[in-house]
Amino acid sequence: MPEPSAVIRGDFDRIALVSGETWNSNDHYHPFLLRQLPARFRKALEIGCGTGAFSRLLAARADSVTGIDLSPQMIRLARERSAGFTNIDYQTADILDWPWPAGGYDCIAAIATLHHLPLETVLGRCAAALSTGGTLLVLDLYKAESAADYLAGGLAFPVSAVLRLAHTGRLRDPRAVREAWAQHGNHEQYSTLSQIRAVCARVLPGASVRRHLIWRYSIVWRKKEL
Repeated sequence: MPEPSAVIRGDFDRIALVSGETWNSNDHYHPFLLRQLPARFRKALEIGCGTGAFSRLLAARADSVTGIDLSPQMIRLARERSAGFTNIDYQTADILDWPWPAGGYDCIAAIATLHHLPLETVLGRCAAALSTGGTLLVLDLYKAESAADYLAGGLAFPVSAVLRLAHTGRLRDPRAVREAWAQHGNHEQYSTLSQIRAVCARVLPGASVRRHLIWRYSIVWRKKEL
């Protein structure tokens, strides 16, 4: 079951207060996600935008970007770090209560967010909110169930360590950051790839669901004309 919103909000407010603007494993997949998009498009939405790293990348291509996050502290940092971007609107909101527009977005992205939410419900709302020809991008973590999953998970440890060292000069985050993430991780729950593919078959026919090395999977789906 997804965590209660108040728990998620408290966790990420705490993480925001101790985290600097530094590399993390999600950043490694930003180029892959951006390759799925056209060079220019009109409107984008990021669900669970955090401190706005991917929203800022979208803003370089989009006329306007809306970034939604449950954590006021994350939104505060996103606004501070996006001071030079006039085409990003950050909002503190619970995406489950947010007034989704119908067919309004050329791109909707969610990075390490949907495991906190009822997957089928949110993917259905994303599908409805995309314009015809629009692209849904999901990057998230999954629960291992197969030999291939466990093999990829084992290989991810040295790869992640090398990438972190290259980008930050450290093998691990500072202790306060690790502790904040560990506390959050105590009640996180992930879906398996077979569960994710089953949901996509019902809600996003034709979606590409792909396992990635550093404990991640992606969904790429383009909305076709009905």
